[in-house]
Order: sequence, then structure tokens, then C-alpha cells
Amino acid sequence: MNLKDFLKDKCLILILHFVCMAVLTAFLRITGYHRANTVLILIFWWMILGAWLLAAYLQRRKFFGEAERNLEEMDQRYLLGEVLPDSFRLEDRLYRDMIRRSNKSMIERLRRMEDGQKEYREYIENWVHEIKAPITAISLLCENGRSGQGEREYFRALSLENQKIENYVDMALYYARSENVYKDYQIRETDLQQTVSEVLEKNRLLLIQNRVRAEVDCRDRVYTDRKWVEFIVNQIILNSVKYRREQPVFRIYTKRRENGVLLVLEDNGAGIPPEEVSRIFEKGFTGSNGRDHGRSTGMGLYLCRELSRKLGIGIRAESRYGEGTAMILEFPVSKYIAAAVWPRTLH
Repeated sequence: MNLKDFLKDKCLILILHFVCMAVLTAFLRITGYHRANTVLILIFWWMILGAWLLAAYLQRRKFFGEAERNLEEMDQRYLLGEVLPDSFRLEDRLYRDMIRRSNKSMIERLRRMEDGQKEYREYIENWVHEIKAPITAISLLCENGRSGQGEREYFRALSLENQKIENYVDMALYYARSENVYKDYQIRETDLQQTVSEVLEKNRLLLIQNRVRAEVDCRDRVYTDRKWVEFIVNQIILNSVKYRREQPVFRIYTKRRENGVLLVLEDNGAGIPPEEVSRIFEKGFTGSNGRDHGRSTGMGLYLCRELSRKLGIGIRAESRYGEGTAMILEFPVSKYIAAAVWPRTLH
């Protein structure tokens, strides 16, 4: 901060003093006040004004000089508001308070971003461990294939492991896209029967291998993004297969409600302990079932919840421990409701 800039900043105050001096001089001359006394008054005025300007300039230069030094010495310069020097001026204190509040908001956002990056790294690490298993299995199958294993059995086992890899890759892809769903959606009239059937067909070998019987009765159509819904349904089915019991049965059906359509995916699997039902959609939550059934990332249902929320779909779980679980998706029945959730033109 230099003197020239300081005087420019005080320009209006200086003009006001000049005007006041001129008015006072004119008044004293009209009233016959002695000229020498008038000059002394003006000199005294100028001395006081000059002393005040000099003191104010030195104080401001010291304040901003200290602030500049603090800024240069800091690694995290966005924390400047925390180290601004004290000042008797109300204006400085108000600015410092506003900067601190602004910094606090930015720090909170940075922490959220850091937490998100940390969670993403942890997920990728878990994902890499998960995907190593089917890759290893494929390698073993290739070895067995060369040693004379039955061709049909060999290719079916290979297809199953390949499907596992595809599911893990899909999960990683959708997790990466989950923050920007709005850039990659198409709201269209969707046949739930066809959507569910395609997911079941995709997992046909897995269902056959685990002797799962599927009963499907989905006669309703809804307005939603079919691709994202397929992913949600696929994750729920994979969870049901993972936590199946003997003679597993999946019942997938729809129910009409006044303000929407319910898609119910019901199984007769292990069920969820009552104290864990409210937590199954939390990021990274595996629960007692996840621990009992081997490695689990705890990301599948979390992604289902996040994508459902961004699609305007309700999702909840109803379960009886030891008897089974029903995952329920609630779709808005009207395309106008869907359009209100997704403000892009419907196709």
C-alpha cells in the first residue's frame, strides 16, 4: 500500500475538508474576522488534518503489511481470515468476520471432497480385491480346460466368472457416475416386465447355478430411466442370490398405488436383523450377513439408494430375519411428476 493509493481512497474526505475551509473562510470574511486569525485557523486545520492522514496511512500500511507477510508465510492461504491482525476499526473487524465465515464454508466443502475421495479410494481398493477372485477363477478354469474338463461345463463356469467381472465393473462405473446422474439420463415410458426380464436373463447362469426360481408379474409401465433402473434391480437380485437359503425363490411383482407404482422384489433368503434394517443403505455397511457370507464392499445398496433418490424413486426394505426380505421401489405414476423431478424434456 503506497501513499498515492491511500490519498486516492481519501479523495472524498479531502474534498469535503476543502469545501468546509472555503465556507469557513467566506463566513469569517463576511463577519469581519481578522484576516491573520483566519489564516492561523486554516493552518491549524491543515496541521490537524495532515497529522490525522499521516497516522491513518501509517496504521493502514502496518495493517496490510502484516496481513501480506502472514499470507506469504502461509501454506494454506485460504485461512488468511484466521491470522488477520487485530484492528480497532469496525470495518476491518466486519471484513475479517465475513472472510472467516466464507473460509469456514470453503473448508467444510474441502473436507467433504476429501472424505469423498477417501471413500472412493477405499471402494476402488475393495473393488480390486473383489475382481481378483473371478479373474483367478478364470485362470484356473483355463488350466482345467487344457487338462480335459468337459467343454460345456467349462464354458458355463467361465461365463459365470465373466458375469461376475461384468457386475463388478458395472458397479464401479455407476459409482463413478453417481454424482452426475443428471448428465446421463433419459426419462421414457418403461415396461417393468421387460426391464426385470432382461436383468434375469443377464443373470440366467447365476440363477441356474444357485437353483433360484423366479416368479415375475410386472404389468405396469412407469416413466423413468431404464438403464439406471436395470442397475438398481440387478444389484438387488445379486444381493438376494448372495444371501439365499435352501430352495431360493424370488417373487418380483408390481402394485398400483394412487400416486405411484410399487415394484416389489421379494426373496425367502436369510433376512436382515431388525436392528440393521435402517442401516443397509449406508455407504460401506456390510452387517452381520456380509460378515457371515465373506467379503462384501457394502456399496451395492448404497448405490441403489443414491441412484433412486436422484431418479425420484423411493426405495425401502421390509424384512423378517430368517424368513426373507422385500425391497420396494416406488415410481411416480405420472410423466408430469417424473418431469418435475427431471427438468429435461421427456423423450
